[in-house]
Formats: sequence, C-alpha cells, structure tokens
Amino acid sequence: MLKDDLVLVTGATGYIGGRLVSRLVEDGRRVRVVVRSPQKLRDVPWAAQVEVIEGDLQDADTMDRACEGVSTLYYLVHSMGSGRGFEEREAGIVETVAGAAARAGVKRIVYLGGLHPEGVRLSTHMRSRVAVGEALLASGVPTVAFQAGVVIGSGSASFEMIRHLADVLPVMPAPKWVLNRIEPIAVRDVISYLLGALNLPEGLNRTFDIGSGDVLTYADMMKRYAEAAGLPRRTVLALPVLTPRLAGHWVNLVTPIPRAMAMPLIESLQHDAVTAESDIHDYLPQPEGGLTDYRAAVDLALNKMSAGEVETSWAGASLREAVADPLPSDPQWAGHTVYKDERIFRSSAPAPEVWKVIEGIGGENGWYSWPVAWAARGWLDKLAGGVGLRRGRRHSSDLMAGEALDFWRVEELVRGEKLRLRAEMKLPGRAWLELSVVPDGGASEYRQRAVFFPRGLAGRLYWLSVLPFHGVVFSSMARNITRTAERAVTKG
Repeated sequence: MLKDDLVLVTGATGYIGGRLVSRLVEDGRRVRVVVRSPQKLRDVPWAAQVEVIEGDLQDADTMDRACEGVSTLYYLVHSMGSGRGFEEREAGIVETVAGAAARAGVKRIVYLGGLHPEGVRLSTHMRSRVAVGEALLASGVPTVAFQAGVVIGSGSASFEMIRHLADVLPVMPAPKWVLNRIEPIAVRDVISYLLGALNLPEGLNRTFDIGSGDVLTYADMMKRYAEAAGLPRRTVLALPVLTPRLAGHWVNLVTPIPRAMAMPLIESLQHDAVTAESDIHDYLPQPEGGLTDYRAAVDLALNKMSAGEVETSWAGASLREAVADPLPSDPQWAGHTVYKDERIFRSSAPAPEVWKVIEGIGGENGWYSWPVAWAARGWLDKLAGGVGLRRGRRHSSDLMAGEALDFWRVEELVRGEKLRLRAEMKLPGRAWLELSVVPDGGASEYRQRAVFFPRGLAGRLYWLSVLPFHGVVFSSMARNITRTAERAVTKG
C-alpha cells in the first residue's frame, strides 16, 4: 500500500482506534475517520491531521461518503453491551459498512475480533464478534480478521478490571473459570499487527490469531499484576457457585467498570482463549523487539500511567499517576473508581465578585461552612501525622499555583475562572476540590465539585462514612460563597 492511499478508521474515539490513528498519522498516512460526535476529538493531538466525517455507521449515505476513495478500512467498532436486539444491531452495522466498502471499491478491510474455541456455545458478546468477522470475510471485500485475547495496556478495560480487583481485594472470590487458559496480548503488539496489515498481500481473506505466546490463567494474571504493582501477595478463590451475573455485580461494585461493560468481559473468560496458529508471521515479522510477555505488558502499562502517557482509555480518558496514586485529568476521568459531590448555584453577583471570594478562601477567611467541622478535620489530620489546617495561606486574597492552602495545595489556577485544590491531608485515597465561576449576563453561575479516588476497601468505607455530612458542609459552602459575593456587591 502506498502512503498516499487513503485509510478509513471506524471506532477512532475508542481504545484501539484512537491509538491506531495516532500511529497512522505518525507514519505519514492519509487518514479519514467517521464519528458520531466530532467534539470527542477536540482534545486529541491528531484531530487537525485527519479528515473527519460526521455520521452514523448505520447510515448508508454516511458510509458511502466515508468510503469514497478509501484503500483500507479498519473496522474497530463493537458494542460492549447486550440486551434485546444487540446481535441484530451489530449485524446491521457490519452489513451497512461492508456494503459501502464494496460499492466504493475498498481494497481491504481490517478487523479486530476475539480469540475463541471452536464448537462450543459462546456468550452473546463473543458470538456477535465472531459473526461480525464472518460477515466481513463473506462481504466480497478482502478482509484480514485478527483474533486477540485479553488486551493489556494502560487504560484498557481488561487491564483496569484486573488492576482494581487486585488493588482492592487481598482475597478474591472468583468464578471457577478464572482457571481457564488465557493468552493475553500487549496493546502495543496489537497496534503493530494492525499497522502491518497495510503491507499484507492484496486479496488475502482470512483470520489470523495473535497473542503473546504467554499462556496463563486469569488467576495467574491477577497475581502477577499484584507482584508488578508492589502489592502484597493476592489469593484467588475459584468458587463454583459464582455465576457470570453475580460476578458482573461484584466487579461493578469493586471496580469503576460499569456492569454493562463488565458482563461481556467476564463472559468472554468462560472459555479458553489461546491462539491456535501463528500464521501471521509467515507474512509479517514479529513486533519490534519481539512479542511482549504479560509481565512486561503490565510493567509498560504501569510506567505509562506513572508518566502520564495514557493515550486512550476504555472511558475515553487519560491518567497521570501510578496505580496506587491516581490524579485526575480534566475534562475526563479514566481508570479509577471515582466519587463526586457537585453543586451549582446561581448568583446575582457578577463573576468577578464571586471569583474574589473563591480566591480568598481558606486561612483566616475560612471555608464558608461549619467552621467547627473544618477545624476538627484539621486536628484529626494532625493527629494522623498530616499537615492540618495551620499552614493557612501565603496572602489573604491572592493565590499562586503550587502553593499550600491549609491542608490543600493549589494544583490549578485559571484566574477569574477556576481553582482546583489537591488534598494533602491523610486520606485512604486522593481528593480534590474544584471551585469555578461562569458569567451569566450580569450575574453568574458558581460551580463546586469535590472528587475522591478511593484506595482499596478503606477508601470506599471512608467515603460512605463522610457522605451524610456532605449535604450540610458542601451545600452550605456553596451557598455562603455566593451570598458573600452578593453582600459585597450590595455594600458597593
């Protein structure tokens, strides 16, 4: 394939698709993406370097327009869902996309499906993935259908499920099929194969199994993750009574993965997922540096997270810190259980007056709600070896990014708009408080958000224990900040 040939990527806002587009652009390829919501691409670094088609994959006119002049089409869309009509919807999408590709004379379709055994009853999710691959192979457009198992990489849903289960639970009750054989693959190797597909012989129409060559059980994967993350030894108990549905609820409770996404992931583990062949290496070399084994893939993922280099996530977000020390990255959160308390108050005071109150918060000015409660929290922090409230603030009305403010630190300051504080008190997790104001004509809208990322079970119990007080503390805080600004306007 020539570099001037046009490549179309569907699923560009997804975990694999976003990383693939980045590599294609780096490689100097002409890239077109089709997305329902172009605003999702606003913050990605390659947005200005690709052609964006807005539309739905189920719309034939959209897909005819998207496929015009395309040489290779990457089919990287698959719903992590189920329910009535799920398989029919998936079949309808692949029929529309494949039909448009055939009419436009696309030379190759590249698909990423899942490893699965032959001759067994598959889950709805896995059965649909297999059906999509078969439909593409029968479409008349030469198709390369890669089949991969559990994908390990920073931000992947599979990795996040493993990570959170191991982080939170020293002893993990699990379904008996955690003892099934799994061949994981590093996301970097998946991307390498997808890129390599551009150089495969024309007319090739078949599946290729891809994996790491490292065959483990899911229980082994959780234990080895814990070892890599520096956690104490984890015990996995395989229980015959834990059904996929119960396991889905359990994963939803313990991890940030929603049940609708957890269920397909869990169901896909009910059977062995091991490569049956490695024929792709008859056509392509192994990824640069050789295949990545599981432990190396986990180490890479943790290092990426620590360096703040998570390109894409199952939640469409990025991380900045390591497994046990998460930090948020606005405008999105990713990869962590997150608890939030959000308040919005309209104020008759103009935004600059509300901002004065925001920037003057803390120290001698206090926190505008329940002074006794804030003081008690400061003393508890001191007793626990923390900094307490006595650090105060450098200046009564002026703040700078990076400086201390009582038991917070100013993490971000957009003067006149937003103040984000990172908690430095002793907590079983990490916490932030964000205060912002938006003009609304001659008035304003005050926005307040408290965010907590729990660490382990203790963090979750901590949030539940303080939750009853939030309605008083945070609500009165927001109300009093706006009222203080309004009184200042009245006094002139």
